[in-house]
Amino acid sequence: MLNWTITNAQNDDDNNGGQQGPGTGTVVKVRPKTQKPAMYRVLLLNDDYTPMEFVVHVLERFFNKSREAATEIMLHVHHRGVGVCGVYTYEVAETKVGQVIDFARRHQHPLQCTMEKE
Repeated sequence: MLNWTITNAQNDDDNNGGQQGPGTGTVVKVRPKTQKPAMYRVLLLNDDYTPMEFVVHVLERFFNKSREAATEIMLHVHHRGVGVCGVYTYEVAETKVGQVIDFARRHQHPLQCTMEKE
């Protein structure tokens, strides 16, 4: 969306007595400032029941991680309690969280996935 501003032009011509007539304005085009969207980290939380191989599969399937990267993230989650799967815009992060939780529940695992603002 573009905003337009009309400003009065200063007229130094004394022929009209210092008065500005109709149509003596300047149109200034104001460009909108676009902001980068807020980014959100998608996190996996450790639990004592979800198999490690299932977590690796989730990381490969929903976060497009290689087997090596997925294994590294899974081990980080296992040892530290939480790990970052990726950073996305709000809508993408929200979708991925929902997909992971739904997939885990369908396979009867209590895996938790959440998101936080970066």
